[in-house]
Amino acid sequence: MENENNEVVGWCALKPVSKREAFKGVAEVSIYFDNEYQGRGLGSVLLKKIILDSEDHGFWTLQTNLFSENEMAIKSHQKNGFRVVGVRKKLGKLNGVWKDLVLMEKRSELV
Repeated sequence: MENENNEVVGWCALKPVSKREAFKGVAEVSIYFDNEYQGRGLGSVLLKKIILDSEDHGFWTLQTNLFSENEMAIKSHQKNGFRVVGVRKKLGKLNGVWKDLVLMEKRSELV
C-alpha cells in the first residue's frame, strides 16, 4: 500500500504453511504498516482483500500469529472471521523481551 507520495507504507502477504499436498490450502497471513499509518483501518482493508484473494487461489484456511498486546489487530481479525486458537507463551523475542503470540485462524466457507 502506498501513500500520496507513492511511498510504500504497508504490505500484506500469504505464505503457504507447507509444501505437503494435505496442507496446500493453508496459508499464513502477514500484514504490516509503518507506525504512522497504523490505526486508520487500512489493515482491515488489506485483510478483507487478502481473504478474497486467498479463496480465489484455493486456500481453505488462513492463520496468523499476533503479539498478544496488539489488541487492535486481534480485534480486526476477529471482525473478519478469525478465531483465537490459542496463545503461544514466550515464542518470540523482540528487543530482548519475550513475547506471547496469539494464534488465530479463519476457515473459508467457500473453499
